[in-house]
Amino acid sequence: MRKVLPIAALALFATSAQGQLPGLRKYPVTPNAAQQPALSGIEALRADFLAHAGADTIYFPSDSALLSPASKATLAAQAMWLRQHPQVVARIEGHAEPSDTRDHALAIGARRAEEVRDFLVLMGVPAAQLSIISWGKEHPGPPRAATVLMQ
Repeated sequence: MRKVLPIAALALFATSAQGQLPGLRKYPVTPNAAQQPALSGIEALRADFLAHAGADTIYFPSDSALLSPASKATLAAQAMWLRQHPQVVARIEGHAEPSDTRDHALAIGARRAEEVRDFLVLMGVPAAQLSIISWGKEHPGPPRAATVLMQ
């Protein structure tokens, strides 16, 4: 009897995993687009932004606000999207390293956000379409980064 119980449990698990038990319905592992809820408003804009720009976050070297060539390429794609969507206001959030002092974190976060804003403006995005904020240590985000978010 001891040998039968584990085998019976295994058989029950196998049939339930295949959706063959009465009352169980078999669903696909990944739903198709028709089954996924439609995005609306800001979520749809953000999804489109990420699809076209590739990323919303730019990373910097430690204790620096210099843009790398890879960051400039991402920002160029973001600028193209923002120029095509002039109704969107983007907030650029500057972040620092967790080990920074409060004042240094605010200062480096501001420099990073300003650097991103200045590059986007250089690429043709109207300055009125952009706002910046430095979170410092009060609102931790990705370390050594600036993030472009829809408002």
